[in-house]
Amino acid sequence: QVQLVESGGGLVQPGGSLRLSCAASGGTFSSLVMGWVRQAPGKDRELIAISWSSGAPYYAGSVKGRFTISRDNAKNTLYLQMNSLKPEDTAVYYCAADPEGNYYLSSYDYWGQGTQVTVSS
Repeated sequence: QVQLVESGGGLVQPGGSLRLSCAASGGTFSSLVMGWVRQAPGKDRELIAISWSSGAPYYAGSVKGRFTISRDNAKNTLYLQMNSLKPEDTAVYYCAADPEGNYYLSSYDYWGQGTQVTVSS
């Protein structure tokens, strides 16, 4: 019953920055494990960041040091700050949620519709 809506995607030049948002409704946001997943054309989906209710977030090696996941529980919103963007970051970005989400994509029952991020000069 959780609904997720991503926003903030668009076209950005290499080296630029972009911030994605994921608005959640229909559940207790603070109790959800939230993740960001991306899928580039012709490639498998990749779990790139996870935010738990406590503890340090997880980042895939491909984005570590460049991307930051955060959440505003008062606004029921998840964010992904993307810096130093590369053409390889071009993909559809999805947010995902589950009370017991973990490092496996199959652990997330709720998904947004995705937002396109294109990194190109």
